[in-house]
Amino acid sequence: MHSLIVHNSRSGFGSDAIFEFERFLLDEGDDCFLRVLPRRGGGREAVRDAEDFDVVVISGGDGTAASVLYALREREVSVCIFPSGTANLLFANLGNAMEPRMLARACHGGVFARTDLGEMSWQDESGVSHTRGFALMAGMGFDAQIMKAALPNKRSMGEAAYFAAALSNMHPDVAHFSVDCDGRHFEYDGISCVACNNAMMQGGIELVPNCRMDDGMLDLMVLEASETVGLIRPMFAGLLDRTGKNIDRPHIEHLRGRDIHVSSTKAMPLQVDGEVTRGVTCGFHAQVLPACNRLIVDRTSRYAPADGVGTSGETVGTGATCAMP
Repeated sequence: MHSLIVHNSRSGFGSDAIFEFERFLLDEGDDCFLRVLPRRGGGREAVRDAEDFDVVVISGGDGTAASVLYALREREVSVCIFPSGTANLLFANLGNAMEPRMLARACHGGVFARTDLGEMSWQDESGVSHTRGFALMAGMGFDAQIMKAALPNKRSMGEAAYFAAALSNMHPDVAHFSVDCDGRHFEYDGISCVACNNAMMQGGIELVPNCRMDDGMLDLMVLEASETVGLIRPMFAGLLDRTGKNIDRPHIEHLRGRDIHVSSTKAMPLQVDGEVTRGVTCGFHAQVLPACNRLIVDRTSRYAPADGVGTSGETVGTGATCAMP
C-alpha cells in the first residue's frame, strides 16, 4: 500500500501518536510519505498529488482535518482521520476505534463512507469575501467568542479550556438573526447561530438529533438564551438524553436545509471548525457539499456500510519504506 500522512505537529496532546500508527500501517512491501504542515495553511499543497496514493491520512485537530478534506473534495481519494487534536470531535462523530493498530487495519481494509462537507462564505468588516469548508460546525456569535477566549489555554488545559472560556462570559451579546433556509424565512433573537455538518460535542451529546454527515443536509442551530446560565438547561437535557430524540433541547431552535443565508443586526466573530477567523461579520452563507469525501471507516463506525465490503486490496512486495518528501 502506498500511503501519505499529512501531519500537524502542533495540533494537540496526542500528536506524537501518529508515529506509532505509522509503524502499524506499514506491512511488507508498503511505503509511506510523511508531510508536516507549516505553521499556517499548507493543506492544499500537501495533497496536491493525493491521487497517487492508496490512502491519505490526516493527522491533526478538527480545523486541520476540515481544511485538508476541503482540499480533497470531489476527488476520488480514500482518507483516514487520525485524532491528533485537542477535542477530535470529527473523529468522535465518525466513530472509528481509537487504537492506532485498528485504524491502520481499517486503512488496509479499504472500506469507506461517502460523506458531506459544509461550505461557509462571509464578508468581514472590510468587505473582503472569504470561503472555507467545514466538517463539524461553523457559525457566528457566542460559540466563536468561546473558541477565541479558549485559545491561550488549549495546550495546557485541553477541552477544559472551552468550559472555562464559557464561564468567563456570563452575558454574551444578543443579536437578531434573519435566516433563509431553502427558500423559507425565519427570525430569531439569540447569542449564536451555527451551521452543522456534525452536531455531537464532548461526552457524546448530540446538540440536535439525527445530524449526520451523509444525509446531504446541514443543520442550523440558533441559541436563543440571553445569558450563559441559560445554556445549563440544554446541557442538562443532553446528559439525560444524549441523542436528543426523547427530550427537546431548551433554548435551541433547529432548522435543516441545503442552502442557508443568515444576517445579523450585530457584527460578531465567526468560527469555522473551532478556528476563529480574523475580524467580525454581519452574516454568512452556508451550503452543503454532498458526498464529496471518501472517509475510511471500520466496523465500529456508524457510517460503516452494512455489507462491510472493502473497496481496495493490499499491495505485497519485498520491503516497507517511509520517506519525508
